[in-house]
Amino acid sequence: MIGSPVKPLFVFVLTFSLLLVVILLSPSPHILQIPFPAGSSVGSDIWNVKRIMEWRPCKWWLQGHLTPLPAKTNGYIRVDCYGGLNQMRRDLCDGVGIARLLNATLVLPKFDVAAYWNESSGFADVFDVDYFIQKMSGFIEVVKELPKDIASKEPFKVDCSKRKGQFDYIESVLPSLLEHHYISFTPAMSQRRDRYPEYARATLCQACYSAIRLTSSLEKKAIELFDAIPKPFLSLHLRFEPDMVAYSQCDYPNLSPSSIAAIEAARVDRKPWTGELAQIWRKRGKCPLTPNETVLMLQSLNIPTSTNIYLAAGDGLMEMEGFTSVYTNVFTKSVLLNQEDFTRMHGNTKAALDYHVSINSDAYVATYFGNMDKIVAAMRTYKQMHNTLFLSRKAFAELTSQGLEGAELKKALWEVHKSDFAIGRGFALPDCFCEFEL
Repeated sequence: MIGSPVKPLFVFVLTFSLLLVVILLSPSPHILQIPFPAGSSVGSDIWNVKRIMEWRPCKWWLQGHLTPLPAKTNGYIRVDCYGGLNQMRRDLCDGVGIARLLNATLVLPKFDVAAYWNESSGFADVFDVDYFIQKMSGFIEVVKELPKDIASKEPFKVDCSKRKGQFDYIESVLPSLLEHHYISFTPAMSQRRDRYPEYARATLCQACYSAIRLTSSLEKKAIELFDAIPKPFLSLHLRFEPDMVAYSQCDYPNLSPSSIAAIEAARVDRKPWTGELAQIWRKRGKCPLTPNETVLMLQSLNIPTSTNIYLAAGDGLMEMEGFTSVYTNVFTKSVLLNQEDFTRMHGNTKAALDYHVSINSDAYVATYFGNMDKIVAAMRTYKQMHNTLFLSRKAFAELTSQGLEGAELKKALWEVHKSDFAIGRGFALPDCFCEFEL
């Protein structure tokens, strides 16, 4: 009589134990895996550091379309954008916010890339025009074509691109808009966006992070590239091209003779700093990380050498042998894409592909803090993808100048970047995103 309930209990325990074993031995779905587990102990790599702050789109941005547009426009504005793709996108973001500030109607922007890329691709060649107009509805009026009475005219050009200091658009640009009714400008290099009314700031944010997507044909090519990269993977934006190093005015005496010759050819009149000035410049974080220095930084973050790395970079990277001898799973668009397609691609197209891959990668690491890095980091924040990090050139220079090396240097670099990752340093600019404690 006593033994009768034991059998059901035994069956229950046995069944539960078998179920637990099956669960533990079953592979986890990809979305639940730590992105880079191979070669690192649980919780040891940078992506497992607990975040204490998080950036999210500000409420005033998400409600920006609720402010009614003015009944009458002050005129039409075309934003003229120059440089590389991400610099032009930055100018576009600023220009759209300024157009709303001046109660203007926005004409599709002009992308002037000939001087930078030696090509002629415009805004509509890279970005989806109809989608842009649709997403900007309620924030600002955007038109493809001008009214007949001004369609044949060239816009009156207002030069503000080279102005420094805090540029006042209402004082300096609005009079020209009211007089000529159709103007063009390139946004000033320095401005205080925090002084804009919220509806103008919201328009800037909407244009920059919500209204821009690639054309369908370019997006198809970007998806093809993304799908070809082994998963999971880290996108690394590495900047160590001759013109980049020459522009920095930093000296690298220990490079190969071919790299030194390429840098010297690109310097023109930008001679490197020497002596004490060179040390001050380097400690300010002005010198690009070499590929070998980048290897040391990644290892200090416990990112395994078996990690799949997509190299989001332009042509002409120098000194890559030291990098690829340690991190061997490195992939580039020139290898992954059809060679005929790749050869025909313009600079803007290649930059757009790197952008798409980087905002969708499992992790993003940048060795610089340029236009692409700022936009990619902010877009990843907008998409709530938080495995993003900027390698600190300033910390590297400061620590190495103190004589730190080997394990001691790696430990110090870990502490710096652990703190940066925890607070989301560089994840997003405060123009459009607000901090929240976790």
